[in-house]
Amino acid sequence: MAIVTTTAGQVEGLERDGAGWFSGSGSHHAFLGIPFAAPPGRFRAPEPPVPWEGVRAAKAFEKSAPQGDHPIQGFASSTPRDEDCLYLNVYTPSPDGAKRPVLFWIHGGGYTHGAGSELLYDGGPLAVRGDVVVVTIHYRLGALGFADFEGVVDGAQRNVGLLDMVRALEWTRDNIEAFGGDPANVTIFGESAGASAVGALLATTPARGLFAKAILESGSGRATSQADAATIRDALLRQLGIAPSDAASILDRPWQEIVEAQHKTGMRYGPVVDPEVIPEPPMDAIAEGRSAPVPVLIGTNRDEVKLFNATSRDRHITDADLPGAVARELSGASEDDAKRLIETYRASRSEAGLPTENVDIFDAISTDQRFRMNAQRLALNTRKQGRDAFVYLFTWESPARHGAFGSCHALEMPFVFGTLWAPTQDRFVGGGPEAEALSLQMMDSWIAFARTGNPSHEGVGQWPAFEAATRPTMILGREVRLEQDPFAVERQAVEAFV
Repeated sequence: MAIVTTTAGQVEGLERDGAGWFSGSGSHHAFLGIPFAAPPGRFRAPEPPVPWEGVRAAKAFEKSAPQGDHPIQGFASSTPRDEDCLYLNVYTPSPDGAKRPVLFWIHGGGYTHGAGSELLYDGGPLAVRGDVVVVTIHYRLGALGFADFEGVVDGAQRNVGLLDMVRALEWTRDNIEAFGGDPANVTIFGESAGASAVGALLATTPARGLFAKAILESGSGRATSQADAATIRDALLRQLGIAPSDAASILDRPWQEIVEAQHKTGMRYGPVVDPEVIPEPPMDAIAEGRSAPVPVLIGTNRDEVKLFNATSRDRHITDADLPGAVARELSGASEDDAKRLIETYRASRSEAGLPTENVDIFDAISTDQRFRMNAQRLALNTRKQGRDAFVYLFTWESPARHGAFGSCHALEMPFVFGTLWAPTQDRFVGGGPEAEALSLQMMDSWIAFARTGNPSHEGVGQWPAFEAATRPTMILGREVRLEQDPFAVERQAVEAFV
């Protein structure tokens, strides 16, 4: 068994045989449940881990962040939950001091759910396939990670969940070489809220210099204003029955009560604009050249919102209701605007051989409004600042619910990690030679980007950087191909409203 010395003490990991279904998978080392910070004080910034004597076993996952259950299977953590949750996992071909590229994963889950210890995020296949080191982390979620009590409760600081990520990156800088990784070549990557966190880290002052590349899957970065954060905080206090003058009493409440109250308010948590941590919304920082100067790989799934909408079994939108629903979804669109958009999307989708029922048209417009246009905007702004940006569109379709999910949110992750075997993925993703071939193409692109800053490799060919005139996009589906400005007529029709 391998023993590695970290800045806080020695850890002993596991040697694992096999790393996936693909040819050439082999043994690697996994170090699980390593503390990258001390047990955190509630609403307080993380501190370095407490040193220990002897050799600490790093052979089992540690506790994940406090959270409730989630209606979508696999979104909530499957491990025990506790406020003492700041642990990470390292997967490496060998802890030999070699300087391999590092892929640093930030899980999604709406900033309220999830854990880096889920089997879907097993880093072994990527580590073996690409001779890279993979790090997966936990961070504080929901109100306990992102409620703004700074200036209201003594010692409280906003954005502690984001600062957890920074602390984990600092740990990686200080320790990853001993695990066989290169601290100067760290690629942060994440999906959904994890991708939003990657976008936030691009604009986070304390994170500057801690990573060299960024991958955003189905997210682009956001930060709440302090005024909106105060509204969210006050709603939480009301739900808990705490008067604003007695806000400090929230420190004495069990975390289970806080998580339940957060759920009942239905408020949206995430990073908050703060002059010391994240001085402005990430998209503004990227547009103005005030973000981390790193190359970006970013993309979306063709039918993102179907993951959320298809869970309603009796979902139906009438012809009469569709224009109003679309108008409400888009900022500044009238029902006449919506009718023109509907006609454009229906004609385009029909030509592409895609479903054109009212729910499908609404989902297509909503997906572009919420995901795809923001991803393209981030890519173009990155390019405007002289840095490379590469764009993909994922089109593999889920067989679940008789195809109702389409190419939905979260579907690309087992392809990226090479974890088609993970629990529930046989039903969600399907399988077979085509799925395995796509997974290898995607793994190799993510690995190539981590290694060189460019996702091109022999399997996909040349993947040019995104630019406004031609918008080259790698289509990742049953067929992998480069396409210039896919769904261009839809993009041109909707971009005035997003």
